[in-house]
Amino acid sequence: MTSRYFFRTFRRLLLFSSFHTPLSFRNNRLLWTSLGTAAVLSTTVYKISPFEKFSRSFIVHAKALEKDLPHSEKQLFQAAHDGRLEILQQLIEQEKLDVNLRHPLGWTPLLVAVINNQIDCVKYLLSKGADPNQSDEYTNIQSMAKKLHWNPIHVHTKREEEFCNRLSSRATFNGFTALHYAVLNDNLSIINILIENGADPLIENEQGHLPSAYALPQRKELLSQFEKNAKKLHEDRMKIERRRRPLEIRIKEYIVGQNYAISTVCAAIRRKESGWTSDESPLVFLFLGSSGVGKTELAKQIAKYLNGEKNQNRCFIRIDMSEYQEKHEVSKLIGAPPGYEKGGQLTDALKKCPAAVVLFDEVDKAHPDVLTVMLQLFDEGRLTDGKGKTIDGKQAIYVMTSNLASEEIANYAQDLRREEEKKPPLVNGTMTSDDTNQQQEDDRKSRITVSKQFKDKVVKPILKRHFRRDEFLGRINEMVYFLPFSKSEINKLLLKELEFWKKRAKEQHNIDIIWDRKALDCLADGYDINYGARSLKHEVERSVVNQLAAAHEQGLIESGNQILLTAQENLFHTPFSSGSKSEPISQSVKLQKVETTGGRGLISGLFNSTNNNNQATNVTYTDIKPEDHLKTYQF
Repeated sequence: MTSRYFFRTFRRLLLFSSFHTPLSFRNNRLLWTSLGTAAVLSTTVYKISPFEKFSRSFIVHAKALEKDLPHSEKQLFQAAHDGRLEILQQLIEQEKLDVNLRHPLGWTPLLVAVINNQIDCVKYLLSKGADPNQSDEYTNIQSMAKKLHWNPIHVHTKREEEFCNRLSSRATFNGFTALHYAVLNDNLSIINILIENGADPLIENEQGHLPSAYALPQRKELLSQFEKNAKKLHEDRMKIERRRRPLEIRIKEYIVGQNYAISTVCAAIRRKESGWTSDESPLVFLFLGSSGVGKTELAKQIAKYLNGEKNQNRCFIRIDMSEYQEKHEVSKLIGAPPGYEKGGQLTDALKKCPAAVVLFDEVDKAHPDVLTVMLQLFDEGRLTDGKGKTIDGKQAIYVMTSNLASEEIANYAQDLRREEEKKPPLVNGTMTSDDTNQQQEDDRKSRITVSKQFKDKVVKPILKRHFRRDEFLGRINEMVYFLPFSKSEINKLLLKELEFWKKRAKEQHNIDIIWDRKALDCLADGYDINYGARSLKHEVERSVVNQLAAAHEQGLIESGNQILLTAQENLFHTPFSSGSKSEPISQSVKLQKVETTGGRGLISGLFNSTNNNNQATNVTYTDIKPEDHLKTYQF
């Protein structure tokens, strides 16, 4: 009861403050009655003084007003709301306001004009570059109030006064595009205008509904035709884009190496997209290889390619099978039996996105009963949940990863690489000796493939021994083998990791990091065939980032410095050898501060020294040894 009185009271106060109406007892008796009743109830129920209660609420209201829009931006939304085209033109053309400006509560001027049926404003906004596919970010009163730290009454009033007062305050409109609102209004003129200006009828809102889901029966056929045309246009565009940039090229932008695995997966996906597969069963992969070689990343890139970057999170379902090691945990996958409300992790996700990419990570750790459930899914593309409902999963792509036979695959790949290194590359069928190292490396990588004999004699027996069922392995379309990285691929991974830390150091500390070939060779020694790219990441953190953090903490490096990463030899004293000389046994990364005086810095080394315009340049390299600085604090 108290909250109800407060809600009504503060809403009236807000309305009075908006219209500057004097708060007299004669003008509004109900307002003062509500204030008095709420004060009594708050004192009785909450044991808080009325003044303190009112103070808290007004403070929240004042904070909300501080975050409100500037006057000109508020006029822009109000003009779109009221259909004042002259004011709209003045604000956009003269005051140069952004036509796609977003309100703090999530909507844009175009969405305001559409929901209020202002056709002239809609045409003008679209002509000035308004995005017809921009979606509303408004969810509901409570969530928006919590997000913006506003009073819920203020949020509700803003929604009704500045957007539309005909919409339900309980419904969520997150993801609604201008076309959603036009269909909701059943305004055929605005629907046609939006379609002509590039509105996409295939965009779903947060609940997964297309605009046609909100259409009246007489508009369903028209919107279905729009959807068919949009699908055909989208398919034509995708065909042109795939010819220009094939899937292999896109994936190789994010994944280093693994040419054999990428080509195998892309060939299978190309068959599925082109309609050269059976519709009776889904596409199933088993990714085999050691940790850190790109198995999970390849699955993510497939989901991004098939469903777009916007829907990647929703349409990429990752299930850690190490959580399903017990028999009773099958219910977590398909849902609880009738009588319980909890749904399944897999079944609920497939309902939201039937064309998802489902990753079963470390499938070898799952209980055999879980694999039995997956038999039906992989065979006929359907799954029965705990309540007996059938879930259609034929459109989805299923990827399983496993570390089974990883040692055998790694050793086999190393043997192949050693054999190929002994052979010179073949170009146009003849042996050549003038090829560059990069060409030789690419040629060797293209030759390395996993033989059928190795698959049948080594890998398949290991899989059969573990899974103990041929019917499960028989439902897998492709077994994809991920090989260890070659030397050139290790260097690419190191460069990628160092570039990440270089960018981070520049943004956060204004420190420029450079490196030489010696540092790359030294860091490459930290590669572990069993852990793949993760071992290189950890090696960079141990050998480079730890030193940088210690040197920065101790003041040895500061903002504006340039740091060179190089290598140094660690000497080992051998007293029993002749002359008691020191011998190099290993290398480690060393930090050096680069200081340049005179001339044009390091750039001057690119010019001829005889040029009189260049001044003499002195470059000094100072070793940075944070470990020596730490020794002074040892006890």
